[in-house]
Amino acid sequence: MKRLVHLLIVKSILDTIFVGTLAVVVYTRLFPPTFHGWGEAVAESRSISGWAVDNAEPWQRVEVQLFVDGNFAGTQVAQLSRPDVSAAGWAKDEWHGYEFVLDGLSVGTHEARVYALHRSGERNTLQLLGNPIRFEKRR
Repeated sequence: MKRLVHLLIVKSILDTIFVGTLAVVVYTRLFPPTFHGWGEAVAESRSISGWAVDNAEPWQRVEVQLFVDGNFAGTQVAQLSRPDVSAAGWAKDEWHGYEFVLDGLSVGTHEARVYALHRSGERNTLQLLGNPIRFEKRR
C-alpha cells in the first residue's frame, strides 16, 4: 500500500512537470517573447508613434495594429526611420518606426494600445508593445 502511494505521488509530480513544460512551449510559440517596442501620443495627440522590433528576426519589419478605446483603428508595417532605436541598441537598423494619424477622434480622454502581429501558420496573435497610452484629444 505504501509503495502504491509513493508511485502515485511520483506519477503526479511527473504529470505536473510534463503539463507545465507543454504549457510553456505552447505559450512561447503562440506569444513569442521576442517582440519589443514602445509608443506614445505626439503632436497634441494627433498621432501615435513608436517602434517595434522582433529580436528573433531583427532585419524583418513588424506589422503593428492600433486600437483606440478598444476599437481597431489601423494596421501598418513598422518601417519608418527611428535612428534613436538603433542607437540605443534595441534594433540592428533604424527602420522600425511607425506613426498612426488619429483622425476623427472626439475631444476627450482616450486610451491607445499598439500590438505586434505574430503570424504562426494559420494563427495570428497580438502582443502588446509597451504600456497602454493614455492621451487627451483637444479640438
